[in-house]
Amino acid sequence: MTASHINPNFPLIDLHRHLDGSVRLETILDLGQTYGLPLPAQDIESLRPYVQITDAQPGVMAFLSRFEWMTKILVNEDACYRVARECVEDLAKEGIDYAELRFSPWFMAEPHHLNPVAVIDAVVDGARSASRETGIPINLIGILSRTYGPEICHLELAAILSRREAFVAVDLAGDEANFPAEWYQSHFELVRNAGLHVTVHAGESAGSHSIWQAIQLLGAERIGHAVQAPKDETLLDFLAKKRIGVEVNLTSNVQTSTVKSYADHPVRLFLDRGICATLNTDDPGISAITLPYEYNVAAPLSGLSHEQIWQLQQNALEASFLTPQEKSELVLKKGSSNFHGKV
Repeated sequence: MTASHINPNFPLIDLHRHLDGSVRLETILDLGQTYGLPLPAQDIESLRPYVQITDAQPGVMAFLSRFEWMTKILVNEDACYRVARECVEDLAKEGIDYAELRFSPWFMAEPHHLNPVAVIDAVVDGARSASRETGIPINLIGILSRTYGPEICHLELAAILSRREAFVAVDLAGDEANFPAEWYQSHFELVRNAGLHVTVHAGESAGSHSIWQAIQLLGAERIGHAVQAPKDETLLDFLAKKRIGVEVNLTSNVQTSTVKSYADHPVRLFLDRGICATLNTDDPGISAITLPYEYNVAAPLSGLSHEQIWQLQQNALEASFLTPQEKSELVLKKGSSNFHGKV
């Protein structure tokens, strides 16, 4: 049995988990059969290869194609409620103490022409219901799916801001290589003016310039992936100095061929340079992983020591969009007195 590298006396946190990439296979099968959808298979094991990944994909967009059945079963608001509720229940099963779940209302609404605001309301209700029952605090991050283009993203942002109180932050995700951050400056000016935090997918399928744009043009406080950052020494220094959080997703990056292998991932470099790197799952329903797997299997395969893995766990609290008081309460709830990072 693999030894655990997780400190049980300190909060276990996932900051980069896509709600619409965390749908259970059982739920896809159940909803697909209930609503007569043309599923590619009629049992769990036959369905698995259509949804989950076992081999590296040729790129990020090939990986994203696996979302097809995750969203195709979102036939109505009840389905969105169920998926959100089950996602939080699964966090509890993994032993996670706090999570920030992100989702694109437009992406979830599109397959069955739902109202994006209704999707948000259903997700909020489902997540909050499960949060109360499990005792796991949850914050939601709204995604602007850049692949739809700036005009649709303005509509998506309007839906998110109409439910401003439901969100802690806004993210920019999707086809980074062909839809640069500079196209979304006006969107994120509205985000910041609304008092919401900013995290941006950058440096995954585009170069270090994409990370600079996310920070300088959009106001990113955290960067999702950032694997291209090591090509720019000035950027590495800037990330460390400004304590800009990096949301590392080890297995996801291997599966998208963003990195060749765990050993090739720059996470160790990030930690060596004093960057606030954190460890997350990305799309566990597609990658077929859990956060404990990332800590206990993926992180050691990436060459990290026990001490470095413990640093990742501490960094997640620092980089979270919790208030200082909420961070302190989470640590106290877990019974830890050995946290010395920034709270």
